[in-house]
Amino acid sequence: MITKGIRGAITVENNSVEALREAALELLKEIITKNNIAQDKISHVIFTTTSDLNAEFPAKFARLELGWDSVAMMCFHELDVPNSLAMCLRVLIVANCENDFIPQFVYLKGASKLR
Repeated sequence: MITKGIRGAITVENNSVEALREAALELLKEIITKNNIAQDKISHVIFTTTSDLNAEFPAKFARLELGWDSVAMMCFHELDVPNSLAMCLRVLIVANCENDFIPQFVYLKGASKLR
């Protein structure tokens, strides 16, 4: 068994707790579904937001609403690069998997232009 990273991103409607909650859960559920990942296979998760999103920690919603109590998670801000995509939540899920697993990355809403 090895570990692989699964990336994803979504734009958020506004800097509110509810908008961040909705976006984080939508993104995480889509990544989990597309990649068929069981919680016990998740090593750790890194969340980043652009500097215009700071109403709440995205990891909070994974812990409280997806039950990821035993998953190590951290939240950071992205580099503030001029002209980059605003209001964006990104995630990197690092999962234990088989050698032949091919990660399916997920980019939703305005973040689809990142790919």
